Amino acid sequence: MCPIRSVTALLFILTFTPALAASAEWQIYLIPSTGAKVDIPVDIFTEDAGPPEGGVGRRFFTSDRRADLTVQSVPNPDNDSPATFLAKRRPPANIQYKRVTPRFFAVSSVRNGRTWYNRCNRVGAYMNCVMINYPAAEERKWDAVVTRISLSLSQ
Repeated sequence: MCPIRSVTALLFILTFTPALAASAEWQIYLIPSTGAKVDIPVDIFTEDAGPPEGGVGRRFFTSDRRADLTVQSVPNPDNDSPATFLAKRRPPANIQYKRVTPRFFAVSSVRNGRTWYNRCNRVGAYMNCVMINYPAAEERKWDAVVTRISLSLSQ
């Protein structure tokens, strides 16, 4: 790793705290075709990574690419319940957190040193989803960001 990147990564670790998340610049991201919307900390996820696979929406990265966020609407042509939709995706067996209701599901675990979190809300012909990946060693630092993004997902 080049010295500048090492310093940037260290500064990110030292300055990225829940207090920073609370004072982050948040903007609403909207998927016009489905009405899905979610709060995004635009000063944390600064890089546009283009459209996601398998749905409409957008992917974002932190400037150092240590974390990413995907906001997307995934087709749900059979109007599956969140439980059925999740089961059809065949999630890994080692899920550490799982909550399924008639309205949404949220799952999370750790893979290859990275925490991943996925929440999808059922909205008729779509499941509106957010997916976040970040270093597992920084989980506590990401809690406030993940919570706000997750709870802001609507439509």
